[in-house]
Amino acid sequence: MIKTAILGYGTVGSGVFEVIRKNKDVIRNKFAEGLEVKYVLDLRDFEDDPVSEVLVHDIDIIINDPEVAIVCETMGGVKPAYDFTRRALESGKSVCTSNKELVEKHGPELLQIAKAHNCSYLFEASVGGGIPIIRPLRTSLAQEEILSITGILNGTTNYILTKMETEGLAFDDVLKRAQEKGYAEKNPDADVLGYDACRKIAILTSLAYGRNVSYSDITTEGITNIKDIDFAYAKKLGATIKLFAKSVKKNDKYYAIVAPFIVSPENPLFSVNGVFNAILVNGNMGGETMYYGKGAGKLATASAVVSDVLDCARHIGKHLEVRWDADKLEISPIDGAVRRFFVRVSDTDETRIRSVFGDIDMVTGVADGECGFVTPEMTEKEYREKAGQYGNVIGMIRMD
Repeated sequence: MIKTAILGYGTVGSGVFEVIRKNKDVIRNKFAEGLEVKYVLDLRDFEDDPVSEVLVHDIDIIINDPEVAIVCETMGGVKPAYDFTRRALESGKSVCTSNKELVEKHGPELLQIAKAHNCSYLFEASVGGGIPIIRPLRTSLAQEEILSITGILNGTTNYILTKMETEGLAFDDVLKRAQEKGYAEKNPDADVLGYDACRKIAILTSLAYGRNVSYSDITTEGITNIKDIDFAYAKKLGATIKLFAKSVKKNDKYYAIVAPFIVSPENPLFSVNGVFNAILVNGNMGGETMYYGKGAGKLATASAVVSDVLDCARHIGKHLEVRWDADKLEISPIDGAVRRFFVRVSDTDETRIRSVFGDIDMVTGVADGECGFVTPEMTEKEYREKAGQYGNVIGMIRMD
């Protein structure tokens, strides 16, 4: 029996405990030795909960127990998760985590510590929740040159945009509903401002190219400026609006962005709605592959953590290689990225619009006293210059 410990008995930690207990027979059918939770670490007490039988309040009990081979870090945040993870790895215990903030900030360092101590640091659940994406990048797509990754990586924002589109509601109204349903936190900034998706695309880009990407280098825009009228324009285009986290390799340059995009039905991500997430990976040989499912949720995320636990359990005393060097991957300034733009302006002077933006496609009849249009391809820098020259711009959404 392989003994594990869980750090944190919140949403994901309690889910890991439940998955290992309830699916113990399923796990044993696929891994004969089986898994057992020996400890759960939390500062709180949980009376009348089965976890009380294995609950401890001191990390040293776990670190100093040679029977514990694998630690599940589900605490979230950097402190004290970083210190506990580092100590566990230095003691030769593999660590499996759902903590995207810690992985993004300290991933290369913790991987090196794991390698030095013949154990593993795995984090499948940190990006896609229940969607397998890190293992495919590490194994199934290892032979591919990754040309692009495009993801709907945040279920909260996807839920909000879906409801704005299908029910014609304003952003603030849908956000309030999302908070009532538990899809959005009381302070929703990490989701609606794009920071959560940014950390996730930073991790995926680092793994795709083997060098470290800092989320602070990625242009990030959230969905707070999206209006219900934007969806009316998108409908005229036969399209929808999604918050995309995207990285692209083009001509030996790397670009990354998190922002709302207008998406046509030809894109496989067009129909990903509600709290579901999806990731589209384009390789130079195999072409596009798509990974779809629940990007969050207690049991979906916990299931991904336990999948890593089983991977480590099959390789006790060995290091599972995850190539992610500390060397920095230079993200090119977004100024040079080329795309089309949907623009709303507070007039309807098509002649003047064409004189500034060139061969545009007009979108009219949505609201009085304004119009929208789609530009030809141009760089981000060129768009900003033209928008500044024209003035009267109400809003802009990038076209995918």
